[in-house]
Amino acid sequence: MKTSVNSSYVKRTQKDYSLSFKLQVVEQIESGELDRLCAHLKYGIQARSTITSWLRKYGTFDWENLNVVSLEKTPEQKIIELEAKVKLLEKQKARAEHLAERADKKVIIFDMLVEMAEKEYDIAIRKNYTPELLNASKKSKRKQ
Repeated sequence: MKTSVNSSYVKRTQKDYSLSFKLQVVEQIESGELDRLCAHLKYGIQARSTITSWLRKYGTFDWENLNVVSLEKTPEQKIIELEAKVKLLEKQKARAEHLAERADKKVIIFDMLVEMAEKEYDIAIRKNYTPELLNASKKSKRKQ
């Protein structure tokens, strides 16, 4: 029965981790060398929640005060952010203008079709109210 010697994954038990090992893993995660999932896979740690508990116990992050500290943005960052907003607004404006132009064209085409139908079939499709008739019809509707 042969076993591979170069196996990187070793199943461990809960009490198998020394304090120095825990501190080493926490340091690697906090320095950015590894993330929790990579450490979990690399060292054969049973659960990622184990690593989270080590980070809470031995890490430098203040888990008690989880207040999010908003750092002041540099002027360059603010400029980049504002430029991105301007580009987005320009795209939105262009889209709105395109849709408005398209709607105007639709109205023109619709009017042309109605005029053609009125001429072709010699019927009045549109109701042409004079202002006096329009006001009179509004008053009669209110009385009902």
